Amino acid sequence: MPPRNKATKNNIQDGALPEQQDCYEGERLIHVLKSIRRGIESARALAGNSLPEKVWLKQQFAIGVNDVTRVLERMAAIIDEGSTAQSPFVRLQAILLAADCNPKWLTKHLPTLAKSRKVPLIIVKDDKKGSLRLGELVKLKTAVAIGVKARGSAINQIMEEILDGDEPN
Repeated sequence: MPPRNKATKNNIQDGALPEQQDCYEGERLIHVLKSIRRGIESARALAGNSLPEKVWLKQQFAIGVNDVTRVLERMAAIIDEGSTAQSPFVRLQAILLAADCNPKWLTKHLPTLAKSRKVPLIIVKDDKKGSLRLGELVKLKTAVAIGVKARGSAINQIMEEILDGDEPN
């Protein structure tokens, strides 16, 4: 087994996040999660109940670190504003990332990947319960990362308001 490169390991700073991320905690987090939950319920009602709930949720969200990473990697990197790269079938509008992921290296790549694709990153910080809160949104026990797919639904309208800073009521 080759020796580890300790210099590379020491250059990685724990908790280093790009400028585009936004951290939600406390009352602000509760308010935002309730808004997203209302958006999910209204989008589900508008879509009808033709699909099972789990299938419908997978159409609206990329759920889990692997799924979010896969969708981000399929999106073209945006080098400058004028670039017209071929767009993928699925784009992410935003990524919700739980701050309580352990070990941290599981999600270390997501901030950089999101920044290269110009996808906003929202950190959910709630005293070791962020992954539980995200899991509640998608009817799972826990979820470390959730990517909101850009599909023009009520969920996307609420996410747009959150990203613009006009938090919905």
